[in-house]
Amino acid sequence: MNAPPSVAALYDIIHRRRDTRREFTGAPIESEVLERILAAAHAAPSVGMSQPWDFVLVRAPETLVTFREHVATERRAFAETLDGERAETFAKIKIEGICESGLGVVVGYDPTRGGPRILGRHAIDDAGLYSVICAIQNLWLAATAEGLGVGWVSFYREEFLRALVGMPEHVRPVAWLCVGHVAELPEVPDLERYGWRSRTPLSTVVHQERYPSR
Repeated sequence: MNAPPSVAALYDIIHRRRDTRREFTGAPIESEVLERILAAAHAAPSVGMSQPWDFVLVRAPETLVTFREHVATERRAFAETLDGERAETFAKIKIEGICESGLGVVVGYDPTRGGPRILGRHAIDDAGLYSVICAIQNLWLAATAEGLGVGWVSFYREEFLRALVGMPEHVRPVAWLCVGHVAELPEVPDLERYGWRSRTPLSTVVHQERYPSR
């Protein structure tokens, strides 16, 4: 049975979502569109309704350049750990679109949000961090629905990014998201296209009743 149009549209957005890099055009995002995708992020589920996320919007060219230079340094450090075919493959992969996108959304996790005793976090303290990841996914899917691209930059030191955007010591920077208009969303993710890794079949990660013995 075919899914209803609204359900099919959701699945289409999920499968079209990409970690974009080279596709950014630099065109500014309309304020109402940005408001919608941030509202979608803020609507994410959170442990104990703590809503432990913050979003710092970074547009200043000098800040974008400073962060790009830091990321380039970390990329070189990682590249030096590779050799042979792996090094050649990594050299082809663009890992950031920091300046090209024109907007960085730095997502922070504040574990103090909601008070000292968070319902649902007493046994799994990381549940607060998981909540922030849910907000990021909401933002990403909403951006995809709006025709925008998102690139998650992970080549950075947390203490550097915290200082760069002025986050207090107790707030953890979880992500720098490059967000912006794109010329297109690639059909195949870059890491697959360049041979870094391939997506595994669903059957290899779904187990019945118990984790299988290897």
